[in-house]
Formats: sequence, structure tokens, C-alpha cells
Amino acid sequence: MDRKLHEACLRGDVSAFLDLIKEDEELIKHTFQTFNSVLNIAAKFGHLDLATEIVKLQPEMVLRVNEKMETPLHEACREGHVEVIELLFRTDPRVVYKLNLHNESVLFVACCRGQFHVVELLLPHHLWLLMLEDDKLTTSLHVAASGGHLEIVKEIVKGRPDFAWRKDSHGCSPLHFACSKGHLEITRELLRLDPDLCSLQDNDGKTPLHSAAIKGRVNILDEILSTSLSSAEIVTLQGETVLHLAVKNNQYEAVRYLMDTFNITNLLNLPDKDGNTILHLATAGKLTAMVTCLVNKANLDINALNRKGFTALDVVEASGSSSGALQIVPTLKDAGGKRSDQLPPCSPNNNHEISILDERRGPPSSWPTTTMAMGSPTNLHHRRRRRHHSDHREKQHELHIEGLKNARNTITIVSVLIATVTFAAGVNPPGGVHQGEEGPLIGKYAVGKKTAFKVFVVCNNVALFSSLGIVIVLVSVIPFRRKSMMNLLVATHKVMWVSVSFMAAAYIAAMWVETPNGKGTRWLLVALLSIGGGCVMSIFVGLMVTLTRHWLRKVEWRKERERRRKESPNSSLSRVEEELSYFSRKGTYYSSNSDIESSEKEGIHPF
Repeated sequence: MDRKLHEACLRGDVSAFLDLIKEDEELIKHTFQTFNSVLNIAAKFGHLDLATEIVKLQPEMVLRVNEKMETPLHEACREGHVEVIELLFRTDPRVVYKLNLHNESVLFVACCRGQFHVVELLLPHHLWLLMLEDDKLTTSLHVAASGGHLEIVKEIVKGRPDFAWRKDSHGCSPLHFACSKGHLEITRELLRLDPDLCSLQDNDGKTPLHSAAIKGRVNILDEILSTSLSSAEIVTLQGETVLHLAVKNNQYEAVRYLMDTFNITNLLNLPDKDGNTILHLATAGKLTAMVTCLVNKANLDINALNRKGFTALDVVEASGSSSGALQIVPTLKDAGGKRSDQLPPCSPNNNHEISILDERRGPPSSWPTTTMAMGSPTNLHHRRRRRHHSDHREKQHELHIEGLKNARNTITIVSVLIATVTFAAGVNPPGGVHQGEEGPLIGKYAVGKKTAFKVFVVCNNVALFSSLGIVIVLVSVIPFRRKSMMNLLVATHKVMWVSVSFMAAAYIAAMWVETPNGKGTRWLLVALLSIGGGCVMSIFVGLMVTLTRHWLRKVEWRKERERRRKESPNSSLSRVEEELSYFSRKGTYYSSNSDIESSEKEGIHPF
């Protein structure tokens, strides 16, 4: 029965529906999946005759809602069935007040689907429907502009022009949607309403012009810039211009059109928040055609530096040897592109950076002294070198700290192994034990009176308890500063050497105890122990030589630091600048830490 009723409603078969209702009058109240009533289905598919018969039998069904809290009027407005809408209005005018689960009115759902005839029917007599959206972020104008429904946009703007300035949860206005989707006529309509709409920014600082650039809508870009060329100077919260966004999203035609049509040459070298120009972004994205187009512009500074001190050539060379990079490198070099380390102290790039600082800070008379000093070409060169040096020194520190952590773990593991071996040797001593007269459970060392055994016992116990002490210290003390960790590891490392030495001595004594007293056997043991001991001693001597060299390098580093301080006691150079001065003289990186500096060449650091 339910299936027959559902099929009759879908077909709009009035006679079949009435026959089923005669058999069971309660069937008209039946709801289908998602709690849709028979009137919901009739309204959705526009069956006017069936809807007429239903409201005759049950007029209160006009206000019935499904699981989405939608009335039959919502269904009719969404699908654009004007005659069914008029029938529902006549039956119960209160239905127009109903909102669905998402607080959407019947007007809103009609705008979503672009049902202009429905909007034309509703607005003249129910303009108050727009008032229901005063507390909403997304309005009917937003969805109409996004969907490209020009006539609906005109009707809404006629009734509520202030909706053009409303922003949704992301800060986007209706013009943002129209520009992003490429709806030119709607863009024109909104700009005619108020040209200042093109300056509205969303939560990320993007204007409608930025939205069009991201999608490559050339016709929209032309319309907005023809209305207000100054809107091209607005930047996002990340400092990105319209050119930045077009390049980042690989909109080649949009970039070319902007540069060829409009006078926006001042944007070519403007950096974003990270100091990247559009050429940096194009090279980072391996956009070969874009790079070729940009380097042909006369006003482009091809050697501009970003905040990391990289030129466009640095960026593409650092990104690997992909096919895109192999094509871009010759293009940049042919246009005069250089790496940052090839730039002279006073270069056109520095002059460009000064000009940007001039624009943002105002006239020179208003600059503080420190600002003027930082903006000079020489100091800009030092700042670039400091950035390179700082990055290298930070990497050195990270590697050094990682090495200290690994050394801590290694010492802990070795100490545990020493404790395990010495414990096992103490429980099962050389020579074994024999049962005493006091009872079968009381054992005595079989060779306890021998001198070699006594040496074994002493050395074994020292090795055991010193290694346990190392483990306890390393587990209990967690240093969070590099120098503290260095001091801790140096101390525990020395104790570990003591443990290893005593464990080796215990082994020699144990071997001496268990070796038979024959003269030949004793000499063989002495020879073997001498060879083993000689190998260990050679390793020890080698480590001592390495440690001495490391210590001498530290002394040299400290003497050099003291010499620089004596040479310029009143110098205003910062510590980093002093190191850079040494770096330029030595031709190598120079660290602010003697341990790191003295270990730079070998890449190792002995404790």
C-alpha cells in the first residue's frame, strides 16, 4: 500500500491517489522516507491537481515539515513551481514565515536555485523576508551572486542595497563570490551600485580583485581596474599583491594581461611578508613561461633578495635539478640573474630595498637614526651576510645538540651493559665455589685466598657500582641547556672510562685465576693480554691526540676573540657582525661557540 501511494504521488495520478485514500482515510497522513508527506512530494514535482486535492482533504498539511524542517512551500520554491506556491499561499498564508533547519526562508532556497519567477512573486508582497536574514552572515544576495543569477541580484539590490556590503563567515562579500566565479554582469551591477565595494577585504585581506586573480578571471580584472585602478595597490594580510596571487596560482594569462594593460609596474618588485617578489614565487613554482615573461620586463629587479637573503636564482638552484629548474636557470642568468653571494655590497637590489623602506616609513626626516643606519647599502649587505651566517650557525647548533643527545643515550646503554657483565661475573666468580661445613646452602669461593682473585673482586665491584652510578645520574638529571648537558656528559664519560678500565682489569685477574700454573700457559696468557692491552692503549692514545688538538683549537678560538675585543674595545659592531668580520678574513664559517667552531672541520667533538 505504501509503495502504491508513493508511486501515485510521484506520477501525480490523482485518481489512483483518491482510490487509495477511499480504502484507508488515514493513509493521507502517511510520511515517507525523510518524513516527507504526500503534499511535500506533490509540491516538489509540481503536481498542481494532486496538491489541490490534498489541501482540500487536509489543509493543515501545508504547515507539515519533514526532517529538514521544510514545508511543502520550501520544495515548491526550490523547484520553481509558481502555481503550487500560489495554492499553498491561499490555503494558509502563515506558511511563508516558516524557516528550515538551517534557518533558510523560502526566498533563500529560491535564490539558491536561481528561481527568478519565484523571487519576483515573493519580493513585491513579502519584502520582509529579507529582514529574516539581518542576523545571518550568508544572505540571499551571496548565493544569487555566487550562482550567477543576475536578475535575482537586481531584485534583491533594489529592495536591500545594503546587502552588497554584507560579509559571510569568511569575510566575503557578494562581489567576492561574483568575481571568483567569473560572473561579469553581476560584477558590473554591484560596482554600479557602489564602486567602493572593490576595496572590501575578507578575513585574509583579499579583495574581489584578488579573488578574480586567483581564478584567472581576466574580464573581471579588466572591469575592476577600469573602475578603480587604485584597488590594485591593496595587499593581503600576508603582504601579497594581485600579481603575487596570480603568479602563486599559475594564472599566466592574468599576469600577462595585468602587466601589459595597466600601469602597475610599481607592483613588480613589491615583496610580500616573506620578502618574496613575484619572480621568487615564479621560480619556486618552476613556472617556466611565467619566469620568461617576467624577466623581459624592464623595471623588474631580477636580483631582489627575500627575507632569507635569497635571490630568484638562489631559490631555483636550491630546489633541485628538475626539468623546470634546468630551463629556468639559463633564463635567469641570461637576464643578469645572480646568486646572493655574487652580489656586491652596493647593488641595484640594495637601492631597491631602500626605496621600499622609503615608501613605507615616510620622509627621511621622520626616520630614527637606527633605521637610517640599517637602510644604508653597506649595512644591508651585512644584514644579508648575517642571515646566511645565522642559518648556518643554527644548523650547527641543531647538529651539536642532536649529537649530545645521541651521546647521552650511548653512554647510558654502555653503562647498563657494563653493570650486567660485572653483575654476572660477581655471581659466578672465576674458580667457582664449594660447599662449606656449615651446610649445603652456604658456599665459599674456591680460590678466595689468591691475590689475583682479590684483585678481580675489587675491580669487578668498582666497575659495577660506578656504571650503576652513571645510569642513575643520566636517568635522574635531565638538562635542558646545551652547556649543562655538555658538563654532565663530560663527567659521566670520564666515569665510564673508569668503569671500562676496572672491568678490563677484572677480566685480566679472572683469566689469571683460571689459567693453569704451567710456565708455557702463563706466558701465552701474558702475550695475549699484552696484544689486547696494546690495542686498547693505541685507541686511548689516538683519542688523547684528538682531544689535545680539539683543546688547542679552543684555545686559538678564545685568543682570537680576545684579540678582536682588544683591537676594537669601543666598537659599536654587534657580536654577529664581529663574527662576520672574522668570517670574511678566514673564508670559513665562524661560530659563537668554541666547541662547535673547533669541531667544524672534522665534524666530530671529543669529550
